[in-house]
Amino acid sequence: MTTPARCDSARVDIALVCGGRWHDFDYARLRLLQWLETHDSVRCAIYPDFSQIEAICAADAVIAYTCDVRPSQVQAALLRDRISAGGRLLALHATNSAIDAPEPGGERIFRTPDVMPTFTDLLGNRFLAHPKISEYAIEVRDPSHALVAGLSDFRTTDEIYVSEIADDLHVILDTEYHGPCPGFQTESVNGRTRHPILYTRPQGAGEVTYFTLGHCRGRFDISDMGVDDLGVIDRIAWEAPEFLEIMRRSVAWAVHGNQWSDCSASSEGASA
Repeated sequence: MTTPARCDSARVDIALVCGGRWHDFDYARLRLLQWLETHDSVRCAIYPDFSQIEAICAADAVIAYTCDVRPSQVQAALLRDRISAGGRLLALHATNSAIDAPEPGGERIFRTPDVMPTFTDLLGNRFLAHPKISEYAIEVRDPSHALVAGLSDFRTTDEIYVSEIADDLHVILDTEYHGPCPGFQTESVNGRTRHPILYTRPQGAGEVTYFTLGHCRGRFDISDMGVDDLGVIDRIAWEAPEFLEIMRRSVAWAVHGNQWSDCSASSEGASA
C-alpha cells in the first residue's frame, strides 16, 4: 500500500557528518535521521568526519554534529566553495571545536587551539570554552525569523558556548553569561557577555545556520579520559520542547532552504 508524498520538492541529497569525541553521536545521529525521515524528498549519506569531502560536497546540503573533528585546510576550502556556490550548511553544537585534552598526569586544562582557520571562517565562530552544564535563559533576538517565529524566551539545561565570533552573524537566539569557564585555557571573552545560540550568516550564494545547543552524552563517551563507564546517560538538553522545535525547523531549512515552510512534512516521532 502506497502513502502520498509529504514533500513536493525534487530529490534533495543531504550529507550528515556526525562523529568526534565526548558526545553520544549514536543518539544525535538517530534523532537527526528521524527529522530527515519526515522529508521524503531526502536521500542521506552519513560520514564520521570530513575525509570523504568530495562526496560530502556533492550533496545539496550538509548537516554537521561533531566535536573535535578537524577538517584539513583543503577539506574546509572545498566545503566553503560548495556552500558559496549555493549550498546549505547546518552546523550543530560542538562542530566549531578543536580541543586538546589535558596530558595524562598534568594540569586538567582543556586547550582550544586555532588550527582550522578556513573552517572557522566558514562557520563564523570558534569554540573557546563553556561553563558548567546548568540551566540558562535563552532569549529570542529576532522573533520574526522563521526558525523561531511564535516561540518565546525559554530556559534549558545545556552547554553554553563562549566563542570567538565573526562580525556578520544574524543572531536569532542568544544568552547572557559573564562568569568563568573553569577547566579551559580561555575562561572568558573580555568585553562581551552575550553569546550567540542560533544564527545565520551568508556565504556567497549559500548560507550557514549554526545552533549551539544540543549536548548529549552516553555511558561510555569519555572512556578516553579514564572513565570507562559513567553509569548515567545525559540527554536532558534534548528534552526542551523549544530546542526540539528549533531543531525540527533547522533540519527542514537544511533540506528545503528558505522555502522550508512550504513542505508539509510531519514531525511525528521526531519531537517526542
